[in-house]
Amino acid sequence: MASTDRFDAIVIGSGISGGWAAKELTEKGLRVLMLDRGHMVEHGEGYTYDGRPAYDVPARNIMPDTLRESDYFIAQHGYVAPSNQAFYNNDRLNPYDYGEGSKFYWIRPAAVGGKSLIWGRWSFRWSAEDFEANKREGINGAWPIGYDDLVPWYSYVEKYIGVSGSRENLSYLPDSEFQPPMPMNVAEKWMKQRLEQEFPGRKMINARLSNMTEDKPEQGRTKCQFRNQCGNGCSFGAYFSTQAVTLPAARATGRLTLRSDAVVTNLEYDPANRKVTGVRFVDAKTGQAEVVTAKLVFLNASTLGSVQILMNSRAQGSERSHFDSSGTLGRYVMDHIFRVGVKGDIPGMEEFIEFGRRPGAIYVPRFRNIGKDEDVGFRRGYGYQGGAYREPSKPVGFGASMKEGMRRYGGWKFQMGAFGECLPYEDNHVALNPNKTDRFGIPLMRFNVTFRDNELRMMADAREQGEKMLRAAGLTNVESKVKEHVPGDAIHEMGGARMGADPRASVLNKWSQAHDASNLFVTDGAQMASISCVNPSLTFMALTVRAVDHAVKSLKAGAA
Repeated sequence: MASTDRFDAIVIGSGISGGWAAKELTEKGLRVLMLDRGHMVEHGEGYTYDGRPAYDVPARNIMPDTLRESDYFIAQHGYVAPSNQAFYNNDRLNPYDYGEGSKFYWIRPAAVGGKSLIWGRWSFRWSAEDFEANKREGINGAWPIGYDDLVPWYSYVEKYIGVSGSRENLSYLPDSEFQPPMPMNVAEKWMKQRLEQEFPGRKMINARLSNMTEDKPEQGRTKCQFRNQCGNGCSFGAYFSTQAVTLPAARATGRLTLRSDAVVTNLEYDPANRKVTGVRFVDAKTGQAEVVTAKLVFLNASTLGSVQILMNSRAQGSERSHFDSSGTLGRYVMDHIFRVGVKGDIPGMEEFIEFGRRPGAIYVPRFRNIGKDEDVGFRRGYGYQGGAYREPSKPVGFGASMKEGMRRYGGWKFQMGAFGECLPYEDNHVALNPNKTDRFGIPLMRFNVTFRDNELRMMADAREQGEKMLRAAGLTNVESKVKEHVPGDAIHEMGGARMGADPRASVLNKWSQAHDASNLFVTDGAQMASISCVNPSLTFMALTVRAVDHAVKSLKAGAA
């Protein structure tokens, strides 16, 4: 494996962006080694609880109180259950370190496929405004690219993975190449009509999801079955995951070598030629370290995993990374602020119930600071994700009367939660702990990332406006809830190795290519200079295929 001519490219990480890097590189003729720190999960056969009812899952798929109370990352954030716990990192076995005076939830996967196995699948294009906002507002970190640079790559990705949604022709939320949307239920249609009537200019639209509504037989994938068990793995391949989509394509070329349980510690570097010369990793099962080489390296270990590897790539005795001539590595770390929810009761329509369980329902796009800054007390904006639903009645009594009661449903309810944009702050940063290492000898990550007044005012507005919209639409018993705002909690962390035109103020150039190493590309969330208010994964995919296209063309031209 240490042979210098066995591989043309190495991809570190197998998640949403890493899977795409492997697919594109192999299909362009390169021999690729993919390294992932997680255990192997094969499509279908690796999904232990796919389609299994709660009574067939340990603890009826409810995390034990002792585990939930002792470890937020395992259960309390609301995504993890016994049915998918194996996909998530064990934070006791693989810990990290808090910085002083701050709190960060680093929610990590522990399996090949990475976050593509556990993501929420909401898929949005960024708008031109999203790429222009930093420059327009005079905020440090202007993007070196714009929306037009990504349009063909968005289209390429969307057509391949399958994105369901409705065409709305909104400049601030561009349409994708859509499959038909998952229809709104009767209560959501009622809500949409009233909300848009009461608040001209605001929209309530179908969710935009990488859950397919049409089959892709050429990929061996079947449309969504409306089970809403995506987090357990989907044997139908109905949503985008590395296992279902990009890994089979890369394997089909015969040019992919996949190594699981391979924990990358650092990149080796030649300062004279300004190139990565090797990737060092530790076999998690044997503890043996190896170094592999290739002409190209794509770093896709997840936002903070990639930053950790970059920061740990340094000359012996030095605290400065080989890839940090700008001094910005580890800085401008961001995450979406959320945990603001509003809900209420919808009157009537109790003769209807919904068939199936959609994996997503509705979206209320951003309506603040669109096109120009408003006098709302904060910059940027937020959107809401939510839906209407009915819950089965709670059991009362015993025997036949109890069973009969459980066949009934309560009234219609509607709820939605806000996701808001965090500005890039230089002092929101991560660092390596000089005194603590993990079991592989890698310094632990230390976090010092906080939300500021701008984000908190934004969430206060989201709460107020959410209540107003629900009340004006005619809902009753409207209430809102705000939980603790903790960076990392949205699992949309970005930044730390941002792209920019000036190598003195950024880590990567407009091609996601390291300023300090021509054969290194970082195409996960670490490269982001801002974060919009919409889910980022579709943009990671588009940036990845764009970077691969550039890298391979440069390699063939002898420039890489």
